[in-house]
Amino acid sequence: MLDYDGEAATYDATRGGEERAAAAAEAVERLLPAGAATVLDVACGTGIVTARLRRPGRAVLGVDRSRGMAAVAAGRMPGGVVLGDAARLPVGTGRVDAVVLVWLLHLLDDAEPVIADAARALRPGGVLITTVDKNRAAFGADSDVARVTAPLREAHGRSPADGRRRVLELGARYGLRPAAETAFDGTGQGRSPADWRRVIEAGRIPWAAAAGPHRTADLCRDLAALPDQHRPRPQPRYRLLALERT
Repeated sequence: MLDYDGEAATYDATRGGEERAAAAAEAVERLLPAGAATVLDVACGTGIVTARLRRPGRAVLGVDRSRGMAAVAAGRMPGGVVLGDAARLPVGTGRVDAVVLVWLLHLLDDAEPVIADAARALRPGGVLITTVDKNRAAFGADSDVARVTAPLREAHGRSPADGRRRVLELGARYGLRPAAETAFDGTGQGRSPADWRRVIEAGRIPWAAAAGPHRTADLCRDLAALPDQHRPRPQPRYRLLALERT
């Protein structure tokens, strides 16, 4: 997993910055309940999205387990960020109107403890808002990179913890029903063939690492043979799902 403490200072600049954050925050806003007064942003990272959710009459608390990320977020939201675990949220039962999980569940082996505790924290009528199928987002549009990587992705991609079907199943188990969906563009996050080679060779792409060194080397050679090595391919389009507490 990424060293979030070490990357905190440069994280935003390498993830689309303010434009990407604005798109994410606008999408979350579309799914928040009318009049939501208490919002918990879990795995808030640098707070670049969290800060945009603040409104008069709405309390927003960011939670992150990384001290480095939380320190950056606290600079944006003094007094509005705490260290905490997504599976043991620092709020009482039935106390918040929304729990937001953007780009978290895909990092987990099992999303159940996180979804269970989010459901516990929500008031009846409150919503859990989460990204789903995050790692598929980069390949939603056809491109030469999508075609070259497809065989290894299909052969070695595991069922993701943030798969839409799995999230819906877990939500139902803990009293959460589907409420709404939306999507937003990962502005500035389209990768070039050279970018893909770099992250694959660094071992940061699970489906490539699972294929083994020989097949990974073959894939990197195929990526190196593509034209326009430094031109970003289509940016990802992320999906957000809202589940309502019954």
